[in-house]
Amino acid sequence: MSKVYTLEEVAKHNSKDDCWLIIGGKVYDVTKFLEDHPGGDDVLLSSTAKDATDDFEDVGHSTTARAMMDEYLLGEIDSSTIPARTKYVAPKQPHYNQDKTPEFIIKILQFLVPLAILGLAVAVRIYTKSESA
Repeated sequence: MSKVYTLEEVAKHNSKDDCWLIIGGKVYDVTKFLEDHPGGDDVLLSSTAKDATDDFEDVGHSTTARAMMDEYLLGEIDSSTIPARTKYVAPKQPHYNQDKTPEFIIKILQFLVPLAILGLAVAVRIYTKSESA
């Protein structure tokens, strides 16, 4: 049976001399791999003290890289110690009027411009009809 760690325990291992990661519900000691990691040690160090599964999957690691992980496996993470993810909700902001035109002028123009185009089209049609007669 593998050992079960809490996020608090894993989070303590966040340096170049002692680096643990959580990937796919498992805990890995990647300290010996830091120097050999193709993306550099900073990538791994930035993924400590959290669930790094998304970071790992986003890169698209090869099957060889995935096979190497067994060598560094320590145990499993107690998933109840990892905070639940919350969906990001952007703050509600008022419409930004870039050219600073007053809102009422825009509304008037949105009404008058199509009306003027329609009037012009009707006038041209009447004029061309009277010319052909």
